[in-house]
Amino acid sequence: MKYKVLLIDDEPSALEGMQLWIDWEELGFELCGTCGNGREGLRLMKQLQPDLVITDVNMPLMNGLEMIEAWQQQDAVRPKFVILSGYSEFEYARTAISYGISHYLLKPVFPEEAAEELREIHQELEQEESRRTIHEIASEEEVAVLIRALLYGKKAEPVLQELLDGLPGFQGIGAWNLCLIQTAPELYAELRGRAAALLTAYLAMVMMDLEAGMLGIVYGIPADSRDGSAIEGGLKSLRQEYSSGQIYMAIGAPETSLPDIAESYRSAKEALLHFFYHPEHAGVMVYREIEGNPFSYHYDHIRLMDALLDSVNLLDADSYRKALEEAEHSFRAQHVAPEVVKKFVIHLMYRISELAAGAEDSGVEQGAAVFGIPEIQQAMLPLNALLSHLLSCGEMAIDLLIREQNQKSHGIVQEINEYIGAHFQESLSIQKLAEVFFLHPVYLGQLLIKKNGMTFNEQLHHLRIQEAAVLLRGSKLKLSEIAERVGYVNYGQFLKRFEKEMHMGPNEYRHAKF
Repeated sequence: MKYKVLLIDDEPSALEGMQLWIDWEELGFELCGTCGNGREGLRLMKQLQPDLVITDVNMPLMNGLEMIEAWQQQDAVRPKFVILSGYSEFEYARTAISYGISHYLLKPVFPEEAAEELREIHQELEQEESRRTIHEIASEEEVAVLIRALLYGKKAEPVLQELLDGLPGFQGIGAWNLCLIQTAPELYAELRGRAAALLTAYLAMVMMDLEAGMLGIVYGIPADSRDGSAIEGGLKSLRQEYSSGQIYMAIGAPETSLPDIAESYRSAKEALLHFFYHPEHAGVMVYREIEGNPFSYHYDHIRLMDALLDSVNLLDADSYRKALEEAEHSFRAQHVAPEVVKKFVIHLMYRISELAAGAEDSGVEQGAAVFGIPEIQQAMLPLNALLSHLLSCGEMAIDLLIREQNQKSHGIVQEINEYIGAHFQESLSIQKLAEVFFLHPVYLGQLLIKKNGMTFNEQLHHLRIQEAAVLLRGSKLKLSEIAERVGYVNYGQFLKRFEKEMHMGPNEYRHAKF
């Protein structure tokens, strides 16, 4: 690390010699200024804030020791001092020691002697910087713990303000705010480090790890600034760096008092939720921009749930996709709260996974795990991603159930046909048949069409008319008796069906010669 040096001497030749003959850069220093008296030295120390001041003792207007005494009385940040004196001015050196100054150089200054002294001073500065950094890190960590407690509703500890007063950059703060950053777990560590690097120049800032891998940045807004635009600019730069990754950033509402920062946390979390409907948002979501757009907690969840589950039960993938599109439209139109939508989706996925897990030989032993429900519960997903998971879940379940039904259908159709053949004279319906064979009526109807080449009703009427033809040729029963015996309650329907099937009326058929 390079440290800044201010040279003070009323002899121009002495200043020039120190500038030219000492290799400041090699020794770890850089010259930041020069002047010729103590009064000007005080002004430059305030302006330049050097780490080291090398000053002559005997100067006009204000000598070096008077300047050091005046500076120390201001209780300002103290740089290290080196005094320049000749052999005849040893009493000055003794006075300097009483001011806590342990380094001096004899005039004329020899580069080798100066280099040895400056190396020692550089080592001391490094040690002090290390101790200061360790102290600041420890203080920052303690501050982070105390502020995190404030976010979760605990009262402010008295020591908090004392710690803040001891950290650089936390003076003159007029308001406080908080930024939340949510990203994928695999990006979190990298993003946290990058955020610290980008915002390092903004001193009034505390970073902390919050729940579910969320990064929190509490920052102070100087009293002479209207907003936090300085740090917000750095946050936007960070967002742009990760424009292709899953990263959401939201800023809450500022509070004038740090103990009230929990309210900024609440508003930042609310702003973060708005990415649910706008994942393509490329910037930082700011609470003041979404404050007038609250979420709704009321929607017709029963209708949406029934429509989606019915589609799965009917093994109708097209209907399922349409029901899902309607659900998405409803969520967006009513601006339903993300946590409500997520609960709806997860509940529905559990219901669907139970249906799929019930299929024999489906391979779905742990439905929730197969459909990725545990991961969805932990992740912060926008609406389109959430519904994409639900779509995959439904389509996978329908595919599993169709395969199961196809496997069962190979042997069951013969049983169904035999049952129909034995009971066609009765009041038989597709609904009753579905109850007997524990199949969904729609699926049963589709299965019979696929295997028999005709609908259930066509099959039923065909069997009845064929039996009626046998009775007409082999008995003397009345037509109405035959109609009733083969299963027709309505005699007119019997006549229509017979003519359609046999292309002649029943009486004509009875007397026809074949």
